Amino acid sequence: MNKKLIMVLWSVFILGWSMTVSAAGLTVRLDNPPPAGTVVFVLFDSANAFGDFRDPVKIVRRPLDGRDLYKIENILPGEYALLVYHDENNNERIDKNFIGIPKEPLGFSNRYQPKGPPSYSRAAFVLEDGVTRHFDVKLKRPLGKRGRIGVGVGVIARSSPFRDYNGGVYQVIPAITYTGERALIFGPNVKVGLVGSGKLRLAATASYRIGVYEENESDFLKGMDDRESTLMAGVALQSELPGGVDLSASYEHDVLDRIGGGAAKLEIGKSFQYSVFRFSPDISLNWLSSTLSNHDFGVPASKALPERPAYDLDDTLSVEGGMGMFIEITKDWLVIVSSSVELLDDKVTDSPIVSDNYVIKGFGAINYVF
Repeated sequence: MNKKLIMVLWSVFILGWSMTVSAAGLTVRLDNPPPAGTVVFVLFDSANAFGDFRDPVKIVRRPLDGRDLYKIENILPGEYALLVYHDENNNERIDKNFIGIPKEPLGFSNRYQPKGPPSYSRAAFVLEDGVTRHFDVKLKRPLGKRGRIGVGVGVIARSSPFRDYNGGVYQVIPAITYTGERALIFGPNVKVGLVGSGKLRLAATASYRIGVYEENESDFLKGMDDRESTLMAGVALQSELPGGVDLSASYEHDVLDRIGGGAAKLEIGKSFQYSVFRFSPDISLNWLSSTLSNHDFGVPASKALPERPAYDLDDTLSVEGGMGMFIEITKDWLVIVSSSVELLDDKVTDSPIVSDNYVIKGFGAINYVF
């Protein structure tokens, strides 16, 4: 058989196959079609792509002309999640605020209206060959006019690497969350946007720093006094890299001057989705000033004993690996968990009051979002 005939037959086969498996479609009715601009229909077939609103399998743009019903054709059968948004300024992208949350009105398949990061499994549906499915979608701004507030209860915890220490350090706190145009309150952490948006931004930050030990939890620490908790504040430069990777560099100082000194962090991380879970692994390089290092791990001469000699530290460096987890129990109830392991500097582990070379840290909260 000659090559030309083979190519013709192969082309006919591919065309026939495409026509056979591409007959699925969607109809979408907008509850509240905007008066002008463009409405965009975006299909995702991956939880991770959906979580970052990137790498869609299909994008369909339609001018708003008074209609409320739109048709999307020629979709391969499979599992998808549908995002619909109003491109108000026709710039062919979803505009986001300083925190990275979409500013333009949007909606999802299955009438899904999340109050946190969207979950693919809540919006997912199966499209079968030859079937046209229908969805009603209501377009809403994710943060409304004044942002979203959540209330609940949380706990901060950390292990203690100190000699003969009984357990760790724990503190129950109110879990107040707020997500707004340029502000984010997340348990013991606060972030306020200063300059920039989208891919590169500078923020003012603040965080509650829990004291690392209580002297009565270890006979070896008796007479050392409890370590101070304090408020740290500073700035963070944040960048969104290709592939949904986040990079940040930050510095915070003890603004209450209970301890003095400061801490810096260079951190890289990325989020992944599985069902109603959103995982955010990260790794960071941490710098601690000599003042903070000595407060946490040093032994001043005035507190020295024969079995606990004086010990003074310079600035210290550590490596930390962590995992954040966001769980959407219902559209109103959210669980937030963050944990990490910090590998301590050799200068720290050489301290006479330290027996472990790592610290486990954690924060967990259950939150009701209005």
